[in-house]
Amino acid sequence: MVRTSISILVVATAILVTKTARADCVVLLHGLARTANSMSDIEDAFRERGFEVVNVDYPSREKRVEDLSVQAIQSGLEGCSAGCDEKIHFVTHSMGGILVRYYLAGHTIQNLGRVVMLAPPNNGSEVVDNMGDVPAFGFVNGPAGLQLGTGPDGIPSQLGAVTYPVGIIAGTRTINPILSQYLPNPDDGKVSVESTKVEGMADFVSLPVSHPFIVRDKEAIRQAIAFIETGAFIDESP
Repeated sequence: MVRTSISILVVATAILVTKTARADCVVLLHGLARTANSMSDIEDAFRERGFEVVNVDYPSREKRVEDLSVQAIQSGLEGCSAGCDEKIHFVTHSMGGILVRYYLAGHTIQNLGRVVMLAPPNNGSEVVDNMGDVPAFGFVNGPAGLQLGTGPDGIPSQLGAVTYPVGIIAGTRTINPILSQYLPNPDDGKVSVESTKVEGMADFVSLPVSHPFIVRDKEAIRQAIAFIETGAFIDESP
């Protein structure tokens, strides 16, 4: 009886260790002029669900999108467990979504899972169109920020449809009426709801939250987890 109990315990422990070692990895990419700390609530929530999480900190104001994309995403991939044979997912905020799109336009991630983008400027932002020539704007947002306009020279317009599972979470509330005057309603103070959408996306949801606070919003985090786990957002409509 004692030997049987010990054997069962050993097997159960082995299964638990194997399950933990093979947990899917979620790479977090913060937005422009933010840090990894802004994604800490999302990081904690995914860890509680049993995911391995890599919260990438990258110098968003120092380089162009082309360089930031490779630097940030390769850092995230390297942070996932060596030899990870499970899926690698991404949860991004704002410009972080553009980094993923740019990277995947020229690179392949063999075990790519799902991608959640919170408030991404997938079609650019009219704020950049109208304020990009203001010296202070370039100083605050850096070279990558100046690449996020809606015109043909902007990075978003040069990226095609997504061919991998993407869920978009957009905000509809603004706390910045000055910037909102440049944006089609509804908007979150930095990007319009319509501009967050991208051809090929698998699901979309909008929430009454502003651009900077969407990464702390409990419902946005709940929806992000749902999409990563199931491939769809939670539909609670009657």
